Amino acid sequence: MGPVMLKRLLLLIIPVFFLSGCLYPEEQRAENQVAPADQLNMVQTAVNQYQQDNNGLLPLKDRDESYDLYVKHPIDFDKLSPRYLSQLPGSSFEKGGYFQYVLMDVETHPKVKLIDLRTAEVLKDLRIRLNIKDNELPLKKKIGPNVYEIDYKKYGLKKYPTVKSPYSGEALPVYINGGSEFIVDYTVDLGRIINTKQLKLKKGTDIRHILYDDSPILPAYSVPYTVDNHNEPIFKSQAIAE
Repeated sequence: MGPVMLKRLLLLIIPVFFLSGCLYPEEQRAENQVAPADQLNMVQTAVNQYQQDNNGLLPLKDRDESYDLYVKHPIDFDKLSPRYLSQLPGSSFEKGGYFQYVLMDVETHPKVKLIDLRTAEVLKDLRIRLNIKDNELPLKKKIGPNVYEIDYKKYGLKKYPTVKSPYSGEALPVYINGGSEFIVDYTVDLGRIINTKQLKLKKGTDIRHILYDDSPILPAYSVPYTVDNHNEPIFKSQAIAE
């Protein structure tokens, strides 16, 4: 190979090398691929110490009661850093990661959990594509109490909208309620856990906790589920008493 041809070949290879590096998906970063147990433990320790030093107060951002159960109590890292945290967890949104750190069971035993923000991003993009207005209800078949299919063909979508499950990786359908809020359907994941663990659950109670009993990820953008007479997961009717 002559020097001219070699030079031309290098000019082709070098841009491809750099381009592949630039396009490497952010979600392939290590902190976004594995459950960051060490980071969760680090934040949990910081939260516990903060609460102890502040007469039971928790390092939370201010939010009103209208927020969904699982996104109601986001951790305020400004209150933890640098005294209780020398550095923020790399998997956190604040550091460019895909997870929002939140607290559950704040009244009893505050536990650090995660919201996968990739789900939120998919739903945000879907809302933009459907151009949903406050009073516009693209409803189709009723799936459960105040849960409806999206009339996706009406909006030019080629297939029914789904999100990737943070638990199984499966495609979960997205529904909508009468208030134009998106709902992620975790029925498949719930059924899998019930069958795998051979759980016997009480009818009428919200069973979503089984999704995060052994996982740091919370089922955000969901509605309550219970089980039917056959121990199968179903949407929980508001008429069923707690």
